[in-house]
Amino acid sequence: MAGPRYRRALVKVSGEALAGDQDFGFDAKTVRIIAEDLIAAAKAGTDIAVVVGGGNIFRGRQIAGIGLSRVDADAIGRLATVMNAIALAGQITALGHPAVALSAEPVPEALDVYTVRHALAHLTAGKIVVLGGGIGVPLLTTDTTATMRAVELGCDVVLKGTNVDGVYSADPKRDPTAVRFDQLSADEAIARDLKVMDTAAFALARENRLPIIVFSLDAPGAVASVLAGEGRCTVVTV
Repeated sequence: MAGPRYRRALVKVSGEALAGDQDFGFDAKTVRIIAEDLIAAAKAGTDIAVVVGGGNIFRGRQIAGIGLSRVDADAIGRLATVMNAIALAGQITALGHPAVALSAEPVPEALDVYTVRHALAHLTAGKIVVLGGGIGVPLLTTDTTATMRAVELGCDVVLKGTNVDGVYSADPKRDPTAVRFDQLSADEAIARDLKVMDTAAFALARENRLPIIVFSLDAPGAVASVLAGEGRCTVVTV
């Protein structure tokens, strides 16, 4: 495998990815594989920051019938991502690589509060930095969080790990005629209403000339392969 093409990368890991084949919670084997993948990428020479989602613990559709406002539901979602950040950073540390979990949602008894300065210091020290708590406010997705943190931390690329190997013209699991794009622009992604990331995330990436690479987390070593330019993926250019 070739060396990494990027000095610093932001990896977006969905909460659903941490659940593996389960409907809820953590799949220990899957969390370990993702942690090992992130460690391999870091050891190959790329600074790694990670933003985690919370879908393995709480999904927005669960608010139906409960009477929660969107603001309250988003607060629950942010706390779910805090739990995921602690779990993933803990697994990375248990495997022998330095890692730290930071949160924009203050939970001082469990982990430190995110600031750009602290995150950069940890990245410079060679730690994998796992970020939970979203941006700390409602109405913004973890996709937007990932792009914003990438800009703040001076990342060269955003890697979005999904359960498919790139961006398709339609859902390939439902439409056998769906076509995978090797490359497309952020403008094309927005115009085609491709749902791989929300419009705000694409727009923020475009404004800051930050490429997004969409790939599958299912294959072991996928993060390091994509960073080396060898993995099967879609590159969203700006």
